[in-house]
Amino acid sequence: MKLLVWDFNGTLGYRDDHWRGAIQDLLTAEAPEFATLPAQLPPFLRSSFPWRTPELAHPHLNTAALWWSALEPAFERTFRSLSVDPARAERFARGVRRYYCASHRWHLYPDTLPALDALSAQGWHHVLLTNHVPELPKILRGLGLAGRFDRIVNSATSGYEKPHPEAFAHAAEGLGEVEDIWMIGDSITSDFEGAKRAGWNAVLVRQEPKHSVPCVTNLTDLVTFLATPAATPSNWAVALLHR
Repeated sequence: MKLLVWDFNGTLGYRDDHWRGAIQDLLTAEAPEFATLPAQLPPFLRSSFPWRTPELAHPHLNTAALWWSALEPAFERTFRSLSVDPARAERFARGVRRYYCASHRWHLYPDTLPALDALSAQGWHHVLLTNHVPELPKILRGLGLAGRFDRIVNSATSGYEKPHPEAFAHAAEGLGEVEDIWMIGDSITSDFEGAKRAGWNAVLVRQEPKHSVPCVTNLTDLVTFLATPAATPSNWAVALLHR
């Protein structure tokens, strides 16, 4: 089996303005007097997401309700930092989930579906390995990605954030003999370095070339390189670096 293991956010798809966009959407709808947000969310909120501390496993947050409830204090603190009164800040904290997962805010990059189709035609199997929210399956269905992966490994349900070694171990287990495996993502730390520690090949996408790290700027170029008849992991890396 030839296996491609994909990241999601920033690789195959994205949400409009990520978490800041969800908070903006909530305030615009429910408290427009507070809808002018600073350019950056407070550092304490960014540091509260579980992927900011991937060395800490969280298999105990094994339901969507538990996963989101672990973030609600940081959301509430964020709203209070914007001068939202305490009662509404608590209610808004519970509402971030609905706004973040709103289907109309999620999009695929234009090259995503053509690339997946082309790579499947080349004989590649696909697995999704991503740090994401519990509602990921619903988001994927809305984007037309349901059924395109042999396995979906989501940190919100596995309890392990990339680049934790267990995240990578879960992705390939039970799939039979894998003769070639590549991690495709946009993060040098979570995707590239995590995959290399697992003994996989790895390529960064939607990135400008970096010294000694194979990168492509789009998935169309990725398809081309993976289709090279005489390609090996070593000369793919060289080709990508000198693209």
